[in-house]
Amino acid sequence: MRIKEIIKYLEEIAPLNYQESYDNSGLIVGDPEQEVHKALISLDCTEAVVDDAIAKGCNLIISHHPIVFSGLKKFTGKNYVERVVIKAIKNNIALYAIHTNLDNVLGGVSSKMADMLNLNSQAVLRPKTGLLKKLVVYVPRTHVEEVRQAIFDAGAGAIGDYDQCSYNTAGYGTFRPLEGANPAIGTVGDQERVEETKIEVIFPAQSERKILVSMLSAHPYEEVAYQVVGLDNPFLYVGSGIIGNLENPMDEMEFLAYLKDKMKLNVIRHTKTLGKKISRVAVCGGAGGFLLGDAKRSGADIFITADYKYHEFFDAEGEIIIADIGHFESEQFTQELLLDIIQKKFANFAVLLTEIDTNPIKYYS
Repeated sequence: MRIKEIIKYLEEIAPLNYQESYDNSGLIVGDPEQEVHKALISLDCTEAVVDDAIAKGCNLIISHHPIVFSGLKKFTGKNYVERVVIKAIKNNIALYAIHTNLDNVLGGVSSKMADMLNLNSQAVLRPKTGLLKKLVVYVPRTHVEEVRQAIFDAGAGAIGDYDQCSYNTAGYGTFRPLEGANPAIGTVGDQERVEETKIEVIFPAQSERKILVSMLSAHPYEEVAYQVVGLDNPFLYVGSGIIGNLENPMDEMEFLAYLKDKMKLNVIRHTKTLGKKISRVAVCGGAGGFLLGDAKRSGADIFITADYKYHEFFDAEGEIIIADIGHFESEQFTQELLLDIIQKKFANFAVLLTEIDTNPIKYYS
């Protein structure tokens, strides 16, 4: 199997255009055509992780956090980032990162947190916009079924738990083939009036090329009339954080103990308790403080995330409990998530979890 096959599958689940603008997900080091023998999964890509890959005979490391966020101008080994890249290249090990694009999908990093806490009715806390488009195409009545099915087969018309969704309007189109045309319907020089159907479908932006190629291949016209329109609609299955419900409400201290146990935590930093039950829970893997307003508006009783600064805890304002469980701790189960994702598709492929603890923060008690 080649690296590009694994990449293709991972990016079907978490497309690169779902990542944040500051991020650097994707293949960082390596040739996508390279044959892959074993893959090692890690939250971070450090020198110790590369050594672990070498020891285990892995020539692909799949990490959540990218080792390179911004451009490197020199490779002298003066810092750990350069040393990791140099060591990976020397040992023919490819480095792939699946970061905020995996954060931003339902079923991704925050969903894994929610699953660990057994939250029901999970939904994206802050859905993204600008990721959906609409295709409008005019098709002669004789070819509507064929063209519509080609569009569906290419990935258009899927909305949540439904697929093959479209809106169809009957009408007629007019055209006159000019000299040099080779019309499927009509005669050069004569105006034609053809019974047509306007098909409208919504699709994810990253699927545009595949859908257009499929549509144009199935359409009988030499010149196809169509429009692609960007939408501002929120994509309810893509975005930051997860909101969900506990099956049974808990007292606040009972829930904090539950949180510590389920997430295997050493410590929880939190704002004062409010004397009410915990029923609705918002979570975000990594640094999710920017979602506090969304958590409040969603009716969450507690917001669980990481990397809160001292003054930011005041923003709870007695309306919600903020619980900071640590960056590594909030994302630690991402390794198991990636293992499950890959093994589901490639059951016979050797994929391993690193035994290296990459958490740079230690606790003294």
